[in-house]
Amino acid sequence: MSGRKQFPSMTALQVLLAVAERGSTSAAAEPVALSQSAVSKQLIGLEELIGGPAFSRTPNGMVPTELGVIYIEQARTAIKAMEDAALKVARLKPGPRVLRLQVPPIFGDRWLLPRFAQFTEAHPEIEVQFTTFVSKTQTEVPDGMVRFVVTPVENEEGEYLFGHDVRLVSAPSYWEKLGEPSSIEAASRGVMLEHPQTPFHWPSFAEFNRKRGLEVRHTMRFGYYTMVIRAALAGQGMALIPHGLIVDELAAGRLVNPDGLGYRSDHGYWFTRPRNIPTSQSMRLFEQWLHAEARTMHD
Repeated sequence: MSGRKQFPSMTALQVLLAVAERGSTSAAAEPVALSQSAVSKQLIGLEELIGGPAFSRTPNGMVPTELGVIYIEQARTAIKAMEDAALKVARLKPGPRVLRLQVPPIFGDRWLLPRFAQFTEAHPEIEVQFTTFVSKTQTEVPDGMVRFVVTPVENEEGEYLFGHDVRLVSAPSYWEKLGEPSSIEAASRGVMLEHPQTPFHWPSFAEFNRKRGLEVRHTMRFGYYTMVIRAALAGQGMALIPHGLIVDELAAGRLVNPDGLGYRSDHGYWFTRPRNIPTSQSMRLFEQWLHAEARTMHD
């Protein structure tokens, strides 16, 4: 019997991070290009290897355990190291032009990746590598980042994409159950779906609409913003979501924004670049495409 210590595979670590970021095995399947059953199998194998459950299963999604938190932090470091190595190797090649972009998972899943084929078809010579997180040990700085901020930080320059236009939405069945509200007062009888780490909360919405102090009947909080959107689509309550993230759902009628209820948030998605890195031709082409797509949001 071998005494060698067994470690999780890179696939298992990618599954671990995808579940941590998205809150369920079904939501984690697409970004790791596996079926839900394969994701579950990878997670079970990893949990057997590390000696316990990485997540607690709750009605509001899968929440990391104390053991899971430790491995999630180290998985980010390990995957980031491999991404750094891949980027260094790619930049050694004289031919391909490489861009490394850091993108929040929700922005990538719901807005960027569904459109990205247009860019790759127009510029097949540009290799784009995506990462969704920052590690303390990373050695390669991304060429560009999508930030969800009020304004870019001092050592970065960037342009606003969208996100100020925030809508109160839910599934048609939920609004019907609530009596088709056409005012904030009527909507306050509902259940608010929120993620604590986003600024999209009922008090901000009420204050913007000059109804400061008006409280919503009940608030249900989720550990992941993706779960907030999924719960709204399932008709479990109402949520405040940037219009740009749900354009397709609104157009298809899967989400409804009654009477245009919403508000203007100070936060938004910005595309930024480090000031100390020269802008390459590949980056200029990407930015031109990105901002043209963002303008279609009419935010």
